[in-house]
Amino acid sequence: QAIVEGIDKLVGSKVIATDLRAGAAMVIAGLIAEGVTEILEIEHIDRGYPHIENKFTALGADIVRVVE
Repeated sequence: QAIVEGIDKLVGSKVIATDLRAGAAMVIAGLIAEGVTEILEIEHIDRGYPHIENKFTALGADIVRVVE
């Protein structure tokens, strides 16, 4: 059993994707957060969701992959 009490708003921040599922959850949270969310170590997300930014952008999201 888990009881989760929500908050009024999420605020974007720098986060680290430690695995595939956590990274995907961070993308979704970033979409509804106020401000910018920067997700590091996105190779974990790429394993299960290659080019996830293109899929969300096609739906109207504002996601940019930063290549360094």
